[in-house]
Amino acid sequence: MSRFVRSSKFRHVFGKAEKYENCFDNVRISTNAWDTNLVKVNPTFIAINWNAGGGGAFSVIPHKNVGKIHDGIPLYRGHTAPVLDTDFAAFNDYVIASGAEDTKVMIWNIPEELGEPESPDIEPVAKLNGHGRKVGHVLFHPVADNVLASSSADLTVKLWDIEKGQEKQSLQGFVDFIQSMSWNYNGSLLATTCRDKKLRIFDVRSGNVVQEASSHQGIKGSRVVWLGDTDRIVTTGFSKMSDRQLYLWDTVNLDKPLKNILVDTSSGVLMPFYDNDLKILDGNIRYYEFENDELFFLSEYKSTEPQRGMAFMPKRGVNVSECEIDRAYKVSNNSVEPISFVVPRRSDAFQSDLFPPTLSGEPALSADEFFSGKNANPKTISLENGFQAKEKKEFVSAAPKEEEPVSATPKTEKEYQDAYHQLRQENEDLRNQLAQRDVTIRALTIQLEQLKAGSS
Repeated sequence: MSRFVRSSKFRHVFGKAEKYENCFDNVRISTNAWDTNLVKVNPTFIAINWNAGGGGAFSVIPHKNVGKIHDGIPLYRGHTAPVLDTDFAAFNDYVIASGAEDTKVMIWNIPEELGEPESPDIEPVAKLNGHGRKVGHVLFHPVADNVLASSSADLTVKLWDIEKGQEKQSLQGFVDFIQSMSWNYNGSLLATTCRDKKLRIFDVRSGNVVQEASSHQGIKGSRVVWLGDTDRIVTTGFSKMSDRQLYLWDTVNLDKPLKNILVDTSSGVLMPFYDNDLKILDGNIRYYEFENDELFFLSEYKSTEPQRGMAFMPKRGVNVSECEIDRAYKVSNNSVEPISFVVPRRSDAFQSDLFPPTLSGEPALSADEFFSGKNANPKTISLENGFQAKEKKEFVSAAPKEEEPVSATPKTEKEYQDAYHQLRQENEDLRNQLAQRDVTIRALTIQLEQLKAGSS
């Protein structure tokens, strides 16, 4: 055994959970089972998928409102079925997107204050229609303003200009449900994992699959994260024997993983997060340092409370003066617990090696520039003098307003008969569409099996 210990400035990093009074308690976490993390966070707010009756809802709570969350807080309603995912806009802390089982993507302005109990619920400012089945993921672009990706059980990923309310691109080629998405550093490529056990990389403007590979072969969820400004990605998933795995890939050549790490035999889905500033990979909550195509295990944060979901604070929201390099928000059954990751230092001076320039929260491109083919890297800022949150900027969308359905109760027997036959025909049409899609999926599955058999 080697007597040498690898040198790393992160050797002594440790995780510290906040006290009870600084957690978000009495929150009604959604019980819907989908491959999302249930929570998102930015420097001003935390968003939680909410367990609410009468359709779908989520909550957005300012960080200053920690503690026991009172009943009856205003919710973000508008979806007619459970909300599956949310994402804060990358360049406006007061805008959030949501996707739900009702096939809709919605955009919302966030009030500065939480609101009193029984205050009116918040209404969306835009509704984006285009998906044919439930929307499982929404993910804002890392460089271009007002560009959003959404994935759906209709086996597509759509790209939107949310300011204009327009669908700009539809990525296809999936044969099963999409499980996760991750942008590369400049947002020109999008990596996806899918229940068909394939890892795909798309050129999002052409819509073409530029790389594809067989990935984790287990039946449970697989996730992907792009390793910042490198051409490497990491996927997590399960083997056929249900071992939890971590793969490191070269996106230029997906013939086989560069690294295959057997994590353990636990049953929970691994959720990978990457800190591009420090080259640290986090997951469940183990952290690895990425260097020269190696993943070096650093440490692990353990808790007796199982986690249902997790999100990480953008770097501009951490406490630089206390050498807090990351902050996670862990979801349990009825609470969200902040966990700070700290590298102990004796000096009170700004630690530039721990806090290199980080994402500024300012767009480098407009949506029009991006969709016309222009590329740019994200804008960065120094945290040496701290970070000052911007004032609220109201988002306005040109998306056409969805008219409320007019109630037209049948009054005569003929009207009742006409309404009945119309609804029956609509129901039959939907059944036929679903049946046709199932036939297509089965045919594609058979073709894939034949191709596998022919190549073996």
